[in-house]
Parts: sequence; C-alpha cells; structure tokens
Amino acid sequence: MKGRFGFLSIVLFGINAIVGSGIFLLPNTAMKLIGPASLLVFVFDMFLVISIALCFAEDASLFKQNGGPYVYAKAAFGDFVGYEVGFIIWVISIIAWATMAAGLATALGAFWPVLAKPVWHATIITVLLVGLGIINILGVSVTKWLNNVVTVAKIIPLVLFVAIGLFFLHAGNFTPFFPHGHYVAGSFGQAAIVMFYAFTGFEAIVIAAEDMKNPQHDVPRAIITVMGIVALLYFLIQTVSIGVLGTKLATTTAPMQEALTQIIGPFGKYIIGAGTIISITGISVAQSFTVPRSGQAMADNGVMPKIVGRVNRRGVPYVAVIISVALALPLALTGTFSTLAAISLVSRFAQYVPTIIAVLVFRRTRPNQPRSFKVPFGPVIPVIAILVSCWLLAQAKPINLFWGLGALLVAVPFYFLTKKNRQEIEAQQKNENQKL
Repeated sequence: MKGRFGFLSIVLFGINAIVGSGIFLLPNTAMKLIGPASLLVFVFDMFLVISIALCFAEDASLFKQNGGPYVYAKAAFGDFVGYEVGFIIWVISIIAWATMAAGLATALGAFWPVLAKPVWHATIITVLLVGLGIINILGVSVTKWLNNVVTVAKIIPLVLFVAIGLFFLHAGNFTPFFPHGHYVAGSFGQAAIVMFYAFTGFEAIVIAAEDMKNPQHDVPRAIITVMGIVALLYFLIQTVSIGVLGTKLATTTAPMQEALTQIIGPFGKYIIGAGTIISITGISVAQSFTVPRSGQAMADNGVMPKIVGRVNRRGVPYVAVIISVALALPLALTGTFSTLAAISLVSRFAQYVPTIIAVLVFRRTRPNQPRSFKVPFGPVIPVIAILVSCWLLAQAKPINLFWGLGALLVAVPFYFLTKKNRQEIEAQQKNENQKL
C-alpha cells in the first residue's frame, strides 16, 4: 500500500485533471445560448459526468492491463470495436491538443488585443505546436516542473475570482432568465454539449483509482467529491460572471478577465489572464509528450502501423510526434476554440458510450468475476447514462458530429492493414504468458 493514493490525493488529482481551459473561456458561449439559465446546465452536466465516471470505475475494476476504454471495448464487443475505440482515443488527444493551442491564442488575444489579429493568432498556434514538437523530438523534458505551477495557476485565480466576485453581483443581471425573456427550443441541449467539455478529463480519476489505497471504498466517494467540488466551482464562476457582466457576458471572448477587470480594475485582467495562459501552456506542454505516445502505444499493440511507433536514439517516437503535429496544426488554425471544444467532446463519446454499455455486457458475461467497485442501483445508472449521452450527441451540430466521429470511418482501412501485425503481437504475448 506504500506510495499509493489516499482519498485526499485522488481528489486533488481529479480536480487538476478536470479543471482546464474550458471554464476560463466557455461561460460566454453558455450565456449566449441560454442566458442565466446556463446555471442549470452545469447541474445537468454534473450528474451525467458522475454517471459515466461510475461506469468507468466498474469496468476498470475488472482489468489489470493498461488500455482503458480500448481494453473494455475489445473484451466486450470484439477486436473491431476495440480497435475503433483505440483509434479514436489518439484522435481525441490530437483534437484536444489543437483545442489547447487555439485556446492559448484566444487567451493571449484577449490579454493583448493586437495578438487577436488573424496573422498573430495563426503565428501563436504554429509556434506553439511546431515548437513543442521539436522540443519533444530532441528529448528535452520540461513537463515535471510544470505540474505544480499549472495546478496553482488553475485553482488560485478561480478561487480569487469567486471570493471577490460574490460581493459584486447585481440581481438585475439574472433577469430575464432566458435570452429575450423566453426559452428557445433546443438551446438547453446546445449549451449542455458545449459546457460538458469543461467537465472532460474525469477519466483520469478512474485510471488513478487503480493506485488508491482502498479503491472499493474510495473510488465512488472520490468521483462524487471531485465532481461535486468542480461543479460547485463552475456554478459559482458562472454565477459571478453573469452577476457582474450581465448580457455583456455573451459577447466577451475572455469572460473571467472581463468580469474581474470590471470589479478591481486592470489588475484583475492580469490575474485571470496570467492564470489562463500559464494553465493552458502547461497543459499543452504535457500534451505534446502524451499525444505522440498514445500513437506509439497503439503501434506497439498492433493497432497502428509499426512505423508510427518508431523511436529515435533518444527513445522519442518521432514519427508519432510528426504525425500528431501535422494533424493538430490545421485543426487549430482552421477552428475556433469553441468549435474545437465541441468536436473534441463529440469524439470523447466514442469511448464513453462503449464503456458504459460494457458495464451491462460484463455483468452478463462475467457475473462472478470479483469487482472492487460496482455501480449501484443495478442497470439504472448505466441505462440513463447511455440515453442521456445519445440525447446530448443528438444536440451537436451535424458538422461537429462529422468531424468528431469521422475518425471511426477513417480507422476502418487501418484495421485491415494492421490485422497481420496485431495477430503476430497477440501470438507473441500468448507465448510469453504460457512461459510464465
């Protein structure tokens, strides 16, 4: 048990994994879509996220090997579905990296307006992605020292924003509750799918739960605690943003900066701006290392062509780095932060939905296998999570569905191209297991 996560450690880890650029940059989108009623959207998304995360926890308790949703899907539905999920996971990470790059350019543009011009916006994105790709290939690791900085940079500005802003709310800014005084059909669903992006990353809670001291007891408590804290923080941030800015929230590109500037002057802009920029930069640096290694892991498992996993003399998967940068760069250059966030979210459901359904499958196919955690209330929570997830996906714009799930179609030819490679790797693993 020595060195494993205690309850408090896993809660802090979960908060750090979830809180990112979304809450810094998206409150204005929710306000534009549904007005002050966006507060209800956060509550809705919180319950959906908890339901999905609990399903991840039960699936994770059945497997020892790495792979997460890829392993669950393969065991529940076969090699092809597992392959599709594994492929989409790398795509998701590339889209998420592109989203962070676009988010950084947006944040810098709000901080220094001259950088909001298209030429500077594109320059920032290009320098960030290409620069981090080069650093990665050279094998220079700069991620370790950034972890604590990023965590502090995320949390302190958010807490300060809420603590100060609660004293400057204007009740009149919460009316009308809906834009123009009436509800527009479909606006709740549109706001829910946009703001759900701010909750993504909860998958890390389940992965870290494998290293917890008492997972059966602490996993569900940690998930609920983390999501409760995050949801409360998000709810208060949105409340302060609405209460301070009112209808202006819908038009600003950097809502928290604008609100705190209005409260305490220019210094407020620097507090939030610095926190946003440091946070997004830190996440981007971390992603520059993890994204290519997702591709390398897939190649090592025969899910991608062997060349993708090729490494240089420093042990860096340079081919995967080049591919990741080459795919992330045009995404970041051609899409706004909000659009990329929506596409990233749609892509994530390609691993969420199979993982949820796998809970029901494993209860039938592996009824007697020990589980360190089981979702309560029988099939109720997984079924609700499936139905709500499908409903939420139905609210997405067709173009976002096309880009977000299109990778599933792109993966099909690769499945057949790598079939022989996978069979060789599986045979090798089988022989090694027999020797043991």
